[in-house]
Amino acid sequence: MDMTIAAMSVDLSMARTQQELGISVLKMAMAADTSVVEEALEAVESLDPALGNNIDILA
Repeated sequence: MDMTIAAMSVDLSMARTQQELGISVLKMAMAADTSVVEEALEAVESLDPALGNNIDILA
């Protein structure tokens, strides 16, 4: 019976470690997505708002 309790303890510890690793990877992915969105917003904000309003039909 002692081996069963020890095995269960090891299994629970491994499951907890795997869950913490999964959460860490998810947080890293979310941070990467956030930085990509911020860079895209900065690029859009730097565009000229008048760009594309006029068409040269005399060319």
